[in-house]
Amino acid sequence: MTPRPDRDAIKAEILRQTTACGPGRSISPSDVARALAEEGWQSLLGPIRQAAMALAQEGQLEVLRKGKPVAPEALHGVVRLRLPGTNPTAD
Repeated sequence: MTPRPDRDAIKAEILRQTTACGPGRSISPSDVARALAEEGWQSLLGPIRQAAMALAQEGQLEVLRKGKPVAPEALHGVVRLRLPGTNPTAD
């Protein structure tokens, strides 16, 4: 059985995937969960959301809801994650 990843490993995977997907592109929290655990990845979604909130509060990540950035405190429902300042339509 694979050990459960800690918060630092989760943050690192979020940042690795958002960097790899390129500017203006976003990832799903479930993509991160699947990369960290082949089986039982659903149980990682809560810790991934917590890590994403922490990264967003640190200014390292943007949380998107319906394609628009939301405050980390408003993290609920279906969200996507991207690097900050990578909105392709921003002037």
